[in-house]
Amino acid sequence: MSLVRRATAEDAEEVLRLRQVMIDSLPGGDTSTAWQSASLPIVRARLAESDGEFAAFVVDHPERPGALAALVVGTIEYRIGKARNPEGTTGFVFSVATDPDARRRGYSRACMESLIDWFREKGAGQVDLTTSPAAAPLYASLGFQRIPDPSMRLRL
Repeated sequence: MSLVRRATAEDAEEVLRLRQVMIDSLPGGDTSTAWQSASLPIVRARLAESDGEFAAFVVDHPERPGALAALVVGTIEYRIGKARNPEGTTGFVFSVATDPDARRRGYSRACMESLIDWFREKGAGQVDLTTSPAAAPLYASLGFQRIPDPSMRLRL
């Protein structure tokens, strides 16, 4: 029996808590949590949609009832196809986080495997993510490869 399950609307607060754990671990991450009150109803609604383009997979914390130990979140997006993804369906991974006291137990790997399976079921031709140097070995062991990334961003 797998420890991983699909997150539900009832997990929304814990999803946001673990997202902040991830944000806090990033260099230059904004440690403010004021954004969470505006995000909570949106995340709760998205988690309630079981057939949409948004999914989160979690592991319950083994020592803290009601808390999550690990989280991965992904979305499916359509873009015009290309040579290695002619259908244009792409999975995006974000908010991969493990509670600090639950690390090194394989929870993130198990959640990632469930998310990758979900992407396959949704017909994704590729999966993209951004990684920290510390997490890169996990993703490489799952088959992810470095690509040249000329990304830029415009904040609106």
